[in-house]
Amino acid sequence: MIQLNSICKSFEGRTVLEDINFSFDNGKTNLIIGQSGSGKTVLMKCIVGLLTPECGEILYDGRNLLDMGKKEKKALRREMGMIFQSAALFDSLSVLENVMFPLDMFSNDTYRDRVKRAQFCLDRVNLIDAQSKYPGEISGGMQKRVAIARAIALQPKYLFCDEPNSGLDPKTSLVIDDLIHDITKEYNMTTIINTHDMNSVMGIGESILYIYQGHKEWEGTKDEVFNATNERLNNFIFASDLLQKVKKEENSKARKV
Repeated sequence: MIQLNSICKSFEGRTVLEDINFSFDNGKTNLIIGQSGSGKTVLMKCIVGLLTPECGEILYDGRNLLDMGKKEKKALRREMGMIFQSAALFDSLSVLENVMFPLDMFSNDTYRDRVKRAQFCLDRVNLIDAQSKYPGEISGGMQKRVAIARAIALQPKYLFCDEPNSGLDPKTSLVIDDLIHDITKEYNMTTIINTHDMNSVMGIGESILYIYQGHKEWEGTKDEVFNATNERLNNFIFASDLLQKVKKEENSKARKV
């Protein structure tokens, strides 16, 4: 579990985050959503230690990130997996070498064992046949799957995903969502996803934090979204005609029951 207590962050006197309290649970896909400029990216950077909030606590299973020294933070990062918006693969390394990269950096295993672990992770995302290819030789969706394989190579306790569906078509986005969701359950990780994708919200939003202008505006699950009375959340989630139609149908079914 990652728990946020009264997180505040400002830049040059401008408040970006104010009094954010939330708990990200183990074994769940926890989503941070909000409009551009709402503060969700800043919050994610605070959680992983790239930015330091002025006040509050960030507790990793009871350990406060803000009280840690360099040695403790380094050990904590060993427990983290990261999936970046652009996949962030090394073009000069093969798919297998990309997945092995964190193992080469942090693992004391033999080379043979590191290769076996990387191949296991590639097999888990159905890409074992692409291990000898280079990032430029595979599709964007496959690159995201390589990024997932690399992120779980060290068997992390915490998985962070920054817009994992960015630039992908809807069908491939669903594949990535399902993969992240399944891996979260399989490894019982605390997974945090920063996303604009409403399909992700409706598909895998087991725990959702909605931020509006630096404040926690709403929290709940994908099932609670349809009955939410928060006007700002509704305007954000149901901006499209299709989603408005879906909500009306769900509300109609609920009244009949």
